[in-house]
Amino acid sequence: MKTCIQRFLLAALLAGGAAQATAAGVDYRIDPEHTEVVVTWSHLGFSTPSAHAGGIQGVIRYDAAQPSASSVKLDVPLASFTSHIAKLDEMLRGPQFFAAGQYPAIGFESTSVEDKGNGRLLIHGKLRIKDREKPVVLEARQNKAGVHPMAQRPAIGFDASTVLKRSDFGVEAYAPDVSDEVQLRITVEAVADAAR
Repeated sequence: MKTCIQRFLLAALLAGGAAQATAAGVDYRIDPEHTEVVVTWSHLGFSTPSAHAGGIQGVIRYDAAQPSASSVKLDVPLASFTSHIAKLDEMLRGPQFFAAGQYPAIGFESTSVEDKGNGRLLIHGKLRIKDREKPVVLEARQNKAGVHPMAQRPAIGFDASTVLKRSDFGVEAYAPDVSDEVQLRITVEAVADAAR
């Protein structure tokens, strides 16, 4: 009888813990090898060049039952930012633009999430570039949720985008020849932490 009661209590505790974990969402660690930010701009109106950054670090807390309770925090290392043009990369990391020596990363942290249905989210948050922090809204779409075939753990993937003004963050050099408005796109793959 005592053994049955102990088993019942253990099962109740485990069930309660699982319910709490579900209510709080699951933490997914961003995979820096399969996550990328791409920035696109207009050059003299003739072309739309782009630069991209990898090596992104961060965590997505995603609540599948209540997506609006989800959150995300990430850092984009400027050392990985490249246009594939060495001279331009040097300028972008220099004081006229990102001043990467003084501010080595761009940061984003969500403040709220709107669930728009069918895997679509509006992610409100604060974007930090150099010493400026401004509110932005990312339009996001969930690509997939399921067990990652290589990691053998739950995983999720999203694409998100927004439009920014460089002048809002003090990186408006060469405007308007180089457009003040830039499009930012991010694709994210994130895997749940291993059970402890």
